[in-house]
Amino acid sequence: MYFSPETLTIGMFVTLILFITLGHPLAVTLAAVATLFGLINNGFEFNFLFNMFANNCWGIMNNYVLVAIPLFIFMAQLLDKSKVAEKLFEVLYLVLGQIKGGLGLTVVVVCTVFAATTGIIGASVVAMGLLAAPPLIQKGYQKEMTSGIICAAGTLGILIPPSIMLVVYGGLTGMQATSVGNLFAGAIIPGLVLSGLYMAYIFLRCTINPSLGPTISREEADKYSLGKKLWLTALYLIPPMFLILLVMGTILFGVATPTEAAGMGATGAFILALANRAVTWEVLKQASLTTLKTTCMVMLLFVGGKMFSSVFMSIGGGDVVADLLVASGLSSWMALIIMLLIVFIMGMFIDWAAILLVTVPIFMPICIELGYDPLWFSMLLCIVLQTSFLTPPFGYALFYFIGVAPEGYNMLHIYRGIIPFVILQLIGVVIMALFPGLITWLPHLAFGT
Repeated sequence: MYFSPETLTIGMFVTLILFITLGHPLAVTLAAVATLFGLINNGFEFNFLFNMFANNCWGIMNNYVLVAIPLFIFMAQLLDKSKVAEKLFEVLYLVLGQIKGGLGLTVVVVCTVFAATTGIIGASVVAMGLLAAPPLIQKGYQKEMTSGIICAAGTLGILIPPSIMLVVYGGLTGMQATSVGNLFAGAIIPGLVLSGLYMAYIFLRCTINPSLGPTISREEADKYSLGKKLWLTALYLIPPMFLILLVMGTILFGVATPTEAAGMGATGAFILALANRAVTWEVLKQASLTTLKTTCMVMLLFVGGKMFSSVFMSIGGGDVVADLLVASGLSSWMALIIMLLIVFIMGMFIDWAAILLVTVPIFMPICIELGYDPLWFSMLLCIVLQTSFLTPPFGYALFYFIGVAPEGYNMLHIYRGIIPFVILQLIGVVIMALFPGLITWLPHLAFGT
């Protein structure tokens, strides 16, 4: 029986969404849907489908770039144990505490630094939820404001390098323009712009309505002299900044590839943990096990996603979507908005990895067809993907936070709190779309591409 590419394309997406909403494991769902529709499309030729899957999976496992994933995860685990973020928060708490919204600003600064050293969302949100939420509430910060600040700032790690999402993205495209090095360089300014938007919003909101974010008392602020504060700030800020330079500096200056830089970062994190006397056999065992589990999960998603995308492209699904957008007569801007809107809506229900694995193989050819700069388009897509951690009903950052939130919190507080920050993220997308140089300038400067 013959089915048209349009019928198979719609069928694949509907079946995928149905299986995901039923709660089946994502990697298995992607592989199962790919197998089902691959067999339908090929007249149940098992050998042909098996060979196609084997070749695609071998290509993934042979991708040297993906070696960076376990190294960056291991680096994040060691940093979490070394209490770098905790000590930095304690110092900045006293330094910025008397500014309007100063404690909220402290959370954003610490999360920005932490994002540039780990790239793991769960670690940032949980650490700040345990560390910052109790003092923020105790000082009189509004519950919604507190949850919004911690959840939004905690998601910066998915964008600011070294980001696991960017490593996955670079591994998916295989293009020089969207190599991991270019993506890392292109994400730095957008990540800092988002951080700046959060800080500006907190300061203005708390200036207009000081009851939302009260300052700390003069007695607490004067606990240390100015010289002592500056010394402690430098003492606890220099180690993570050294690690950032070790990872990003070596990439931007062409000293190391992203994979090599990941190895250097893991070594640097181990040295920091040693310096903080946080290294024990139990810590190394737990960090290694967590790294193994997370890496296996990511690679299984890669395999399932590659199976799905290979079948989807073989049935002509990519051409169906491309023709729909390109031949519809829409302007390139409208086509861009529709693609980003699709990613935004998918982010409300599906994990970021699944969105990448499904959309990138489809959208990237359309991006080339419409004449977009691939790096610019990729970064816009990744910024929109960051919202998937905040948007209800399945925003992971929201669940991370509620798991460690102080007593008296419910999901309604968190949902209300994240709305302004989702809007700020979308404003960030608009800024990057209108001023592409914010994305492309640093990659051009570092790599000339």
